[in-house]
Amino acid sequence: MNVLFAASECIPFIKSGGLADVVAALPKVLKKANVDARVILPLFGQIADEFKDKMNLVRTFSFRLGWRKSHCGLFELLHDGIQYYFIDNEYYFKRDMHSGYYGHVDDGERFSYYCRAVLEVIPHLDFVPDIIHTHDWHTAMVGFLLKEQYQHLPLYKSIKNVFTIHNLSFQGVFPKSVMNELLMLEDKYFTPDLLEFNGNMSFMKGGLLAADRITTVSPTYKNEIQDEFFGCQLEGLLRSKSHKLVGIVNGIDTEIYHPDVDKYLALNYNLETIESKKLNKRQLQGEFNFEQNEDIPVVAMITRLSDQKGLDLVRHVFDEMMSNEVQFILLGTGEREYEEFFAEMEDAHRQKARAYIGFNEALAHRIYAGADMFLMPSLFEPCGLSQLISMAYGTVPIVRETGGLNDTVEAFNEFTKTGNGFSFANYNAHEMLCAFERALKLYNTDDWKKIISNAMKSDYSWCQSALAYKNVYYEALAE
Repeated sequence: MNVLFAASECIPFIKSGGLADVVAALPKVLKKANVDARVILPLFGQIADEFKDKMNLVRTFSFRLGWRKSHCGLFELLHDGIQYYFIDNEYYFKRDMHSGYYGHVDDGERFSYYCRAVLEVIPHLDFVPDIIHTHDWHTAMVGFLLKEQYQHLPLYKSIKNVFTIHNLSFQGVFPKSVMNELLMLEDKYFTPDLLEFNGNMSFMKGGLLAADRITTVSPTYKNEIQDEFFGCQLEGLLRSKSHKLVGIVNGIDTEIYHPDVDKYLALNYNLETIESKKLNKRQLQGEFNFEQNEDIPVVAMITRLSDQKGLDLVRHVFDEMMSNEVQFILLGTGEREYEEFFAEMEDAHRQKARAYIGFNEALAHRIYAGADMFLMPSLFEPCGLSQLISMAYGTVPIVRETGGLNDTVEAFNEFTKTGNGFSFANYNAHEMLCAFERALKLYNTDDWKKIISNAMKSDYSWCQSALAYKNVYYEALAE
Protein backbone atom coordinates (compact mmCIF):
# COMPACT_ATOMS: atom_id res chain seq x y z
CA MET A 1 0.00 0.00 0.00
CA ASN A 2 1.29 3.46 -0.92
CA VAL A 3 0.29 6.37 1.32
CA LEU A 4 1.24 10.01 0.75
CA PHE A 5 0.94 12.19 3.85
CA ALA A 6 0.14 15.79 2.88
CA ALA A 7 0.60 18.21 5.75
CA SER A 8 1.84 21.70 6.54
CA GLU A 9 4.35 20.70 9.22
CA CYS A 10 6.48 17.81 10.40
CA ILE A 11 9.40 17.58 12.80
CA PRO A 12 12.33 18.05 12.54
CA PHE A 13 11.65 20.43 9.61
CA ILE A 14 8.63 22.51 10.62
CA LYS A 15 6.74 22.63 13.91
CA SER A 16 4.11 24.85 15.49
CA GLY A 17 2.14 22.17 17.33
CA GLY A 18 1.34 18.49 17.82
CA LEU A 19 0.47 18.01 14.15
CA ALA A 20 4.20 18.05 13.39
CA ASP A 21 4.86 15.21 15.84
CA VAL A 22 2.09 13.05 14.38
CA VAL A 23 3.19 13.51 10.76
CA ALA A 24 6.75 12.61 11.74
CA ALA A 25 6.00 9.55 13.87
CA LEU A 26 3.10 7.77 12.14
CA PRO A 27 4.79 7.13 8.75
CA LYS A 28 7.78 5.52 10.49
CA VAL A 29 5.54 3.01 12.27
CA LEU A 30 3.43 2.39 9.16
CA LYS A 31 6.65 1.62 7.28
CA LYS A 32 7.25 -1.25 9.70
CA ALA A 33 3.70 -2.46 8.96
CA ASN A 34 4.40 -2.84 5.23
CA VAL A 35 3.03 0.54 4.16
CA ASP A 36 5.14 2.71 1.85
CA ALA A 37 4.36 5.95 3.66
CA ARG A 38 5.88 9.18 2.32
CA VAL A 39 5.39 12.81 3.31
CA ILE A 40 4.97 15.99 1.26
CA LEU A 41 5.47 19.44 2.84
CA PRO A 42 5.83 23.09 1.87
CA LEU A 43 9.47 24.19 1.61
CA PHE A 44 9.13 26.95 4.19
CA GLY A 45 11.99 29.42 4.41
CA GLN A 46 12.31 28.64 8.12
CA ILE A 47 13.50 25.07 7.45
CA ALA A 48 17.10 24.74 8.64
CA ASP A 49 19.91 24.83 6.07
CA GLU A 50 21.21 21.51 7.40
CA PHE A 51 18.17 19.89 5.77
CA LYS A 52 17.94 22.11 2.70
CA ASP A 53 21.58 21.39 1.83
CA LYS A 54 20.80 17.66 1.63
CA MET A 55 17.70 17.98 -0.56
CA ASN A 56 17.79 16.92 -4.20
CA LEU A 57 15.87 18.77 -6.90
CA VAL A 58 13.57 16.32 -8.69
CA ARG A 59 12.27 18.83 -11.25
CA THR A 60 10.66 22.19 -11.78
CA PHE A 61 7.43 22.80 -13.62
CA SER A 62 4.45 25.12 -13.55
CA PHE A 63 0.72 24.70 -13.22
CA ARG A 64 -2.31 26.91 -13.42
CA LEU A 65 -3.50 28.64 -10.26
CA GLY A 66 -6.48 30.74 -11.21
CA TRP A 67 -5.67 32.91 -14.21
CA ARG A 68 -1.89 32.55 -13.98
CA LYS A 69 0.82 29.95 -14.12
CA SER A 70 2.66 29.29 -10.88
CA HIS A 71 6.18 27.92 -10.49
CA CYS A 72 6.68 24.67 -8.59
CA GLY A 73 9.97 23.16 -7.55
CA LEU A 74 9.88 19.57 -6.29
CA PHE A 75 12.64 18.53 -3.90
CA GLU A 76 13.20 15.22 -2.13
CA LEU A 77 15.06 14.11 0.98
CA LEU A 78 15.47 10.69 2.59
CA HIS A 79 15.50 11.24 6.36
CA ASP A 80 15.31 8.56 9.08
CA GLY A 81 14.20 6.03 6.48
CA ILE A 82 11.24 8.11 5.24
CA GLN A 83 11.03 9.73 1.81
CA TYR A 84 10.07 13.39 2.09
CA TYR A 85 9.02 15.69 -0.74
CA PHE A 86 9.04 19.48 -0.53
CA ILE A 87 7.06 21.95 -2.62
CA ASP A 88 9.17 25.02 -3.39
CA ASN A 89 7.70 28.38 -4.26
CA GLU A 90 9.54 31.25 -2.62
CA TYR A 91 6.70 33.73 -3.18
CA TYR A 92 4.37 31.66 -0.99
CA PHE A 93 6.70 29.98 1.48
CA LYS A 94 9.86 32.04 1.90
CA ARG A 95 8.58 34.61 4.36
CA ASP A 96 10.30 36.51 7.16
CA MET A 97 11.94 34.04 9.55
CA HIS A 98 9.92 35.34 12.50
CA SER A 99 6.55 35.76 10.80
CA GLY A 100 5.31 32.22 11.40
CA TYR A 101 3.98 29.58 9.04
CA TYR A 102 0.37 30.78 9.22
CA GLY A 103 -1.54 33.97 9.84
CA HIS A 104 -0.53 35.81 6.67
CA VAL A 105 -3.07 37.95 4.80
CA ASP A 106 -2.74 35.72 1.73
CA ASP A 107 -3.06 32.34 3.50
CA GLY A 108 -6.05 31.51 1.30
CA GLU A 109 -3.87 31.87 -1.78
CA ARG A 110 -0.82 30.20 -0.23
CA PHE A 111 -2.67 27.06 0.76
CA SER A 112 -4.80 26.98 -2.39
CA TYR A 113 -1.46 26.80 -4.17
CA TYR A 114 -0.20 24.07 -1.87
CA CYS A 115 -3.35 21.91 -2.17
CA ARG A 116 -3.16 22.17 -5.97
CA ALA A 117 0.58 21.44 -5.93
CA VAL A 118 0.13 18.22 -3.94
CA LEU A 119 -2.02 16.86 -6.77
CA GLU A 120 0.06 18.32 -9.59
CA VAL A 121 3.31 16.70 -8.42
CA ILE A 122 1.96 13.14 -8.48
CA PRO A 123 2.94 12.51 -12.14
CA HIS A 124 6.49 13.57 -11.20
CA LEU A 125 6.88 11.19 -8.24
CA ASP A 126 8.40 7.73 -8.44
CA PHE A 127 5.30 6.19 -6.87
CA VAL A 128 1.54 6.61 -7.16
CA PRO A 129 -0.33 6.81 -3.85
CA ASP A 130 -3.27 4.55 -3.13
CA ILE A 131 -4.19 6.94 -0.32
CA ILE A 132 -3.53 10.65 0.10
CA HIS A 133 -3.74 11.24 3.85
CA THR A 134 -4.45 14.93 4.46
CA HIS A 135 -4.25 16.76 7.77
CA ASP A 136 -6.23 19.78 9.01
CA TRP A 137 -7.44 22.73 6.97
CA HIS A 138 -4.12 23.49 5.27
CA THR A 139 -4.46 20.40 3.04
CA ALA A 140 -8.20 19.80 3.33
CA MET A 141 -8.98 20.96 -0.21
CA VAL A 142 -6.66 18.32 -1.69
CA GLY A 143 -9.44 15.76 -1.28
CA PHE A 144 -12.11 18.05 -2.68
CA LEU A 145 -10.06 18.96 -5.75
CA LEU A 146 -9.15 15.31 -6.23
CA LYS A 147 -12.82 14.34 -6.38
CA GLU A 148 -14.05 17.26 -8.46
CA GLN A 149 -11.20 18.02 -10.86
CA TYR A 150 -8.74 15.10 -11.09
CA GLN A 151 -10.42 11.72 -10.74
CA HIS A 152 -11.50 11.64 -14.37
CA LEU A 153 -7.79 11.29 -15.21
CA PRO A 154 -6.45 7.68 -15.29
CA LEU A 155 -3.55 8.34 -12.90
CA TYR A 156 -5.88 9.67 -10.19
CA LYS A 157 -8.88 7.44 -10.72
CA SER A 158 -8.18 4.96 -7.91
CA ILE A 159 -6.66 7.33 -5.36
CA LYS A 160 -8.62 7.62 -2.10
CA ASN A 161 -8.50 10.36 0.51
CA VAL A 162 -8.33 10.00 4.30
CA PHE A 163 -8.67 13.29 6.17
CA THR A 164 -7.59 13.77 9.79
CA ILE A 165 -9.01 16.50 12.02
CA HIS A 166 -6.36 17.57 14.52
CA ASN A 167 -8.23 20.67 15.66
CA LEU A 168 -11.65 21.56 14.27
CA SER A 169 -11.52 25.13 15.58
CA PHE A 170 -9.01 26.12 12.87
CA GLN A 171 -10.98 25.83 9.64
CA GLY A 172 -9.34 27.84 6.87
CA VAL A 173 -12.23 30.20 6.14
CA PHE A 174 -11.64 32.60 3.22
CA PRO A 175 -13.63 34.82 0.84
CA LYS A 176 -15.61 33.26 -2.00
CA SER A 177 -13.05 34.66 -4.45
CA VAL A 178 -10.53 32.07 -3.23
CA MET A 179 -12.92 29.34 -4.36
CA ASN A 180 -13.61 30.93 -7.75
CA GLU A 181 -10.39 32.64 -8.74
CA LEU A 182 -7.74 30.40 -7.18
CA LEU A 183 -9.26 26.94 -6.84
CA MET A 184 -11.21 27.38 -10.11
CA LEU A 185 -14.43 26.03 -8.65
CA GLU A 186 -17.72 27.21 -10.10
CA ASP A 187 -20.52 28.99 -8.23
CA LYS A 188 -22.47 25.73 -8.02
CA TYR A 189 -20.12 24.73 -5.18
CA PHE A 190 -20.95 27.83 -3.15
CA THR A 191 -24.02 26.52 -1.32
CA PRO A 192 -24.69 25.65 2.35
CA ASP A 193 -24.57 21.95 1.40
CA LEU A 194 -21.11 22.35 -0.12
CA LEU A 195 -18.34 24.92 0.49
CA GLU A 196 -20.28 27.98 1.66
CA PHE A 197 -19.74 28.79 5.34
CA ASN A 198 -21.26 31.97 6.82
CA GLY A 199 -20.85 33.82 3.53
CA ASN A 200 -17.30 32.59 2.95
CA MET A 201 -15.79 29.29 1.84
CA SER A 202 -14.28 26.76 4.24
CA PHE A 203 -11.30 24.51 3.49
CA MET A 204 -12.17 22.30 6.46
CA LYS A 205 -15.70 21.82 5.18
CA GLY A 206 -14.38 20.81 1.76
CA GLY A 207 -12.13 18.22 3.36
CA LEU A 208 -14.99 16.72 5.35
CA LEU A 209 -17.29 16.60 2.33
CA ALA A 210 -14.82 14.84 0.05
CA ALA A 211 -13.02 12.39 2.34
CA ASP A 212 -13.50 8.67 1.91
CA ARG A 213 -12.72 8.33 5.61
CA ILE A 214 -12.44 10.98 8.34
CA THR A 215 -10.38 10.42 11.46
CA THR A 216 -10.05 12.40 14.65
CA VAL A 217 -7.15 12.11 17.05
CA SER A 218 -9.12 10.52 19.89
CA PRO A 219 -12.41 8.62 20.29
CA THR A 220 -13.85 11.13 22.76
CA TYR A 221 -13.11 14.05 20.43
CA LYS A 222 -14.89 12.18 17.62
CA ASN A 223 -18.04 12.20 19.75
CA GLU A 224 -17.59 15.74 21.09
CA ILE A 225 -17.37 17.42 17.67
CA GLN A 226 -20.75 16.00 16.68
CA ASP A 227 -22.33 18.20 19.37
CA GLU A 228 -22.87 21.94 19.16
CA PHE A 229 -20.38 23.10 21.80
CA PHE A 230 -17.34 21.47 20.18
CA GLY A 231 -18.64 21.22 16.60
CA CYS A 232 -17.66 24.76 15.51
CA GLN A 233 -20.84 24.98 13.36
CA LEU A 234 -19.89 21.81 11.49
CA GLU A 235 -21.57 19.37 13.89
CA GLY A 236 -24.47 18.71 11.50
CA LEU A 237 -22.12 17.82 8.64
CA LEU A 238 -20.06 15.62 10.96
CA ARG A 239 -23.15 13.78 12.17
CA SER A 240 -24.13 13.15 8.54
CA LYS A 241 -20.65 11.67 7.99
CA SER A 242 -20.61 9.65 11.23
CA HIS A 243 -20.43 6.38 9.27
CA LYS A 244 -17.08 7.53 7.89
CA LEU A 245 -15.80 8.98 11.17
CA VAL A 246 -13.22 7.12 13.28
CA GLY A 247 -11.45 8.22 16.47
CA ILE A 248 -7.85 7.02 16.84
CA VAL A 249 -5.79 8.28 19.74
CA ASN A 250 -2.33 9.62 18.92
CA GLY A 251 0.85 8.03 20.16
CA ILE A 252 4.29 9.49 20.82
CA ASP A 253 7.58 8.75 19.13
CA THR A 254 9.32 6.68 21.80
CA GLU A 255 12.64 7.07 20.00
CA ILE A 256 12.45 10.77 20.91
CA TYR A 257 10.30 10.84 24.04
CA HIS A 258 11.51 8.17 26.44
CA PRO A 259 13.53 8.86 29.60
CA ASP A 260 15.72 5.84 28.97
CA VAL A 261 17.13 7.25 25.69
CA ASP A 262 16.46 11.00 25.89
CA LYS A 263 19.67 12.82 24.95
CA TYR A 264 18.65 16.01 26.79
CA LEU A 265 18.53 14.52 30.30
CA ALA A 266 21.14 14.77 33.02
CA LEU A 267 20.65 11.07 33.70
CA ASN A 268 18.55 8.58 31.76
CA TYR A 269 16.16 6.36 33.69
CA ASN A 270 13.24 3.96 33.41
CA LEU A 271 10.72 2.50 35.84
CA GLU A 272 13.34 0.16 37.30
CA THR A 273 15.76 3.06 37.86
CA ILE A 274 13.11 5.65 38.77
CA GLU A 275 15.27 7.01 41.61
CA SER A 276 17.42 8.63 38.90
CA LYS A 277 14.47 10.91 38.11
CA LYS A 278 15.39 12.78 41.30
CA LEU A 279 18.69 13.92 39.77
CA ASN A 280 16.79 15.41 36.83
CA LYS A 281 14.49 17.14 39.32
CA ARG A 282 17.38 18.65 41.25
CA GLN A 283 18.99 19.86 38.03
CA LEU A 284 15.69 21.45 36.93
CA GLN A 285 15.24 23.14 40.31
CA GLY A 286 18.77 24.50 40.04
CA GLU A 287 18.24 25.69 36.48
CA PHE A 288 15.30 27.82 37.65
CA ASN A 289 16.97 28.96 40.88
CA PHE A 290 14.54 27.08 43.09
CA GLU A 291 15.39 25.44 46.38
CA GLN A 292 16.79 22.02 45.46
CA ASN A 293 14.54 19.96 47.68
CA GLU A 294 13.16 16.58 46.62
CA ASP A 295 10.22 16.91 49.01
CA ILE A 296 8.82 20.00 47.29
CA PRO A 297 6.66 18.95 44.31
CA VAL A 298 7.45 20.61 40.99
CA VAL A 299 4.33 21.35 38.91
CA ALA A 300 4.82 22.08 35.20
CA MET A 301 2.92 23.31 32.18
CA ILE A 302 4.27 23.15 28.63
CA THR A 303 1.61 24.72 26.47
CA ARG A 304 0.48 27.15 23.85
CA LEU A 305 -0.81 30.16 25.77
CA SER A 306 -4.42 30.33 24.62
CA ASP A 307 -7.94 30.06 26.01
CA GLN A 308 -8.19 26.49 24.72
CA LYS A 309 -5.58 25.36 27.21
CA GLY A 310 -7.61 26.26 30.31
CA LEU A 311 -5.32 29.09 31.34
CA ASP A 312 -8.20 31.22 32.58
CA LEU A 313 -8.80 28.51 35.21
CA VAL A 314 -5.16 28.65 36.27
CA ARG A 315 -5.29 32.45 36.41
CA HIS A 316 -8.39 32.37 38.59
CA VAL A 317 -6.85 30.23 41.38
CA PHE A 318 -3.12 30.69 40.84
CA ASP A 319 -2.51 32.43 44.17
CA GLU A 320 -4.38 29.63 45.96
CA MET A 321 -2.27 27.03 44.14
CA MET A 322 0.92 28.80 45.14
CA SER A 323 -0.15 29.01 48.80
CA ASN A 324 0.88 25.36 48.96
CA GLU A 325 4.48 24.24 49.23
CA VAL A 326 5.06 23.78 45.50
CA GLN A 327 7.29 25.03 42.72
CA PHE A 328 5.68 25.99 39.40
CA ILE A 329 7.29 26.09 35.94
CA LEU A 330 5.61 27.23 32.73
CA LEU A 331 7.10 26.93 29.24
CA GLY A 332 5.10 28.41 26.39
CA THR A 333 4.22 31.31 24.17
CA GLY A 334 1.01 32.69 22.74
CA GLU A 335 -1.61 35.28 23.61
CA ARG A 336 -0.20 38.44 25.14
CA GLU A 337 -2.61 38.52 28.10
CA TYR A 338 -1.34 35.15 29.31
CA GLU A 339 2.30 35.95 28.64
CA GLU A 340 1.88 39.07 30.77
CA PHE A 341 -0.04 37.22 33.49
CA PHE A 342 2.61 34.55 33.99
CA ALA A 343 5.38 37.16 33.92
CA GLU A 344 3.53 39.00 36.71
CA MET A 345 3.07 35.76 38.66
CA GLU A 346 6.78 35.09 38.41
CA ASP A 347 7.41 38.45 40.07
CA ALA A 348 4.72 37.87 42.70
CA HIS A 349 5.98 34.38 43.63
CA ARG A 350 9.66 34.84 42.95
CA GLN A 351 10.90 31.95 45.08
CA LYS A 352 8.55 29.34 43.67
CA ALA A 353 7.22 30.28 40.18
CA ARG A 354 8.99 30.68 36.85
CA ALA A 355 7.68 31.44 33.35
CA TYR A 356 9.81 30.81 30.27
CA ILE A 357 7.98 32.73 27.53
CA GLY A 358 9.05 31.11 24.28
CA PHE A 359 9.90 27.57 23.31
CA ASN A 360 13.02 25.51 23.87
CA GLU A 361 12.96 21.85 22.83
CA ALA A 362 15.79 20.74 25.11
CA LEU A 363 14.24 22.54 28.08
CA ALA A 364 10.87 20.91 27.37
CA HIS A 365 12.49 17.47 27.69
CA ARG A 366 14.19 18.47 30.95
CA ILE A 367 10.88 19.70 32.34
CA TYR A 368 9.08 16.47 31.43
CA ALA A 369 11.81 14.53 33.25
CA GLY A 370 12.31 16.84 36.23
CA ALA A 371 8.74 17.77 37.15
CA ASP A 372 6.54 15.72 39.47
CA MET A 373 3.17 16.83 38.11
CA PHE A 374 1.95 18.10 34.75
CA LEU A 375 -1.08 20.41 34.68
CA MET A 376 -3.29 20.34 31.57
CA PRO A 377 -6.79 21.76 32.32
CA SER A 378 -7.90 22.24 28.71
CA LEU A 379 -11.28 23.59 27.66
CA PHE A 380 -11.00 21.11 24.79
CA GLU A 381 -8.15 18.89 23.67
CA PRO A 382 -8.55 16.83 20.48
CA CYS A 383 -5.83 14.45 21.67
CA GLY A 384 -2.93 16.10 23.43
CA LEU A 385 0.59 14.75 23.41
CA SER A 386 1.96 16.42 26.53
CA GLN A 387 0.02 14.18 28.91
CA LEU A 388 1.34 11.10 27.07
CA ILE A 389 4.91 12.35 27.21
CA SER A 390 4.63 13.31 30.87
CA MET A 391 3.34 9.86 31.83
CA ALA A 392 6.13 8.18 29.87
CA TYR A 393 8.56 10.20 32.01
CA GLY A 394 6.82 9.33 35.29
CA THR A 395 5.42 12.85 35.66
CA VAL A 396 1.83 12.60 36.88
CA PRO A 397 -0.82 14.45 34.80
CA ILE A 398 -3.65 16.54 36.21
CA VAL A 399 -6.18 17.02 33.40
CA ARG A 400 -9.75 17.92 32.54
CA GLU A 401 -11.86 15.06 31.22
CA THR A 402 -12.16 16.14 27.60
CA GLY A 403 -11.06 14.76 24.23
CA GLY A 404 -7.89 12.72 24.26
CA LEU A 405 -7.22 13.63 27.89
CA ASN A 406 -10.31 11.65 28.82
CA ASP A 407 -9.16 8.70 26.69
CA THR A 408 -5.62 8.51 28.04
CA VAL A 409 -5.67 9.66 31.69
CA GLU A 410 -7.54 7.55 34.25
CA ALA A 411 -8.11 9.15 37.65
CA PHE A 412 -6.32 7.29 40.42
CA ASN A 413 -8.56 5.13 42.62
CA GLU A 414 -7.19 4.81 46.16
CA PHE A 415 -9.16 1.59 46.75
CA THR A 416 -8.31 -0.39 43.61
CA LYS A 417 -4.91 1.33 43.10
CA THR A 418 -5.73 1.79 39.41
CA GLY A 419 -5.27 4.98 37.44
CA ASN A 420 -2.36 6.96 36.04
CA GLY A 421 -3.18 10.55 37.02
CA PHE A 422 -5.79 12.98 38.35
CA SER A 423 -8.76 14.53 36.55
CA PHE A 424 -11.77 16.77 36.94
CA ALA A 425 -14.95 16.86 34.85
CA ASN A 426 -16.38 20.37 34.67
CA TYR A 427 -14.65 23.45 33.30
CA ASN A 428 -14.39 25.04 36.71
CA ALA A 429 -11.37 26.58 38.43
CA HIS A 430 -12.18 25.21 41.87
CA GLU A 431 -12.73 21.68 40.53
CA MET A 432 -9.27 21.97 39.00
CA LEU A 433 -7.92 23.22 42.33
CA CYS A 434 -9.47 20.23 44.13
CA ALA A 435 -7.79 17.80 41.72
CA PHE A 436 -4.50 19.66 42.17
CA GLU A 437 -4.73 19.53 45.98
CA ARG A 438 -5.65 15.84 45.90
CA ALA A 439 -2.45 15.22 43.95
CA LEU A 440 -0.47 17.22 46.51
CA LYS A 441 -2.01 15.16 49.33
CA LEU A 442 -0.81 11.90 47.77
CA TYR A 443 2.60 13.19 46.73
CA ASN A 444 5.53 11.11 48.02
CA THR A 445 3.26 8.38 49.44
CA ASP A 446 3.14 4.73 48.43
CA ASP A 447 0.09 5.61 46.34
CA TRP A 448 2.20 8.18 44.47
CA LYS A 449 4.73 5.49 43.59
CA LYS A 450 1.86 3.32 42.34
CA ILE A 451 0.52 6.14 40.13
CA ILE A 452 3.97 6.60 38.60
CA SER A 453 4.24 2.87 38.00
CA ASN A 454 0.81 2.74 36.36
CA ALA A 455 1.68 5.71 34.15
CA MET A 456 5.05 4.42 32.99
CA LYS A 457 3.78 0.89 32.28
CA SER A 458 1.21 2.16 29.77
CA ASP A 459 1.91 1.81 26.05
CA TYR A 460 2.09 5.25 24.44
CA SER A 461 3.77 4.14 21.24
CA TRP A 462 2.17 4.41 17.80
CA CYS A 463 1.95 0.64 17.25
CA GLN A 464 -1.74 0.07 17.96
CA SER A 465 -2.81 3.38 16.44
CA ALA A 466 -0.82 2.71 13.27
CA LEU A 467 -2.66 -0.59 12.80
CA ALA A 468 -5.95 1.26 13.28
CA TYR A 469 -4.95 3.75 10.55
CA LYS A 470 -3.97 0.89 8.27
CA ASN A 471 -7.44 -0.57 8.74
CA VAL A 472 -9.00 2.82 7.88
CA TYR A 473 -6.94 2.88 4.68
CA TYR A 474 -8.25 -0.55 3.70
CA GLU A 475 -11.82 0.57 4.37
CA ALA A 476 -11.32 3.60 2.15
CA LEU A 477 -9.87 1.50 -0.65
CA ALA A 478 -12.75 -0.97 -0.44
CA GLU A 479 -15.38 1.68 -1.29
